[in-house]
Amino acid sequence: MKRLTLSLLCLSILTFSALAQDKPADNSARNERDRSGETKTSGDQSNSPADIKITAAIRRAVMKDRSLTMTAKNVKIITAGGLVTLRGPVKSAQEKTKIDQLAKAAAPGAQIDNQLEVKESK
Repeated sequence: MKRLTLSLLCLSILTFSALAQDKPADNSARNERDRSGETKTSGDQSNSPADIKITAAIRRAVMKDRSLTMTAKNVKIITAGGLVTLRGPVKSAQEKTKIDQLAKAAAPGAQIDNQLEVKESK
């Protein structure tokens, strides 16, 4: 009896996990947008020493700020030709503003393109 119950439980779990895999990821639209070539991705990061230095300085400033959530700390920071693009979700307008301020302070003189998106709470 115990084996039958355990077997049915395992079979049910496998069935539910198979059904769950049929749902598309909720970021499918973003993936399509990134593949289009019209938006900056991490592959667009320049390898010039100046651009790498700018990106690293901004990343350090973002990671050092304890007021930011982990979601905000995972934003993309892409620098090419002195233009810094900030992309990704943040949890609030305050985080979006804070990251923009940190980027401007860490890379004075760099042009900042803030494309951060405030993620809606579910």
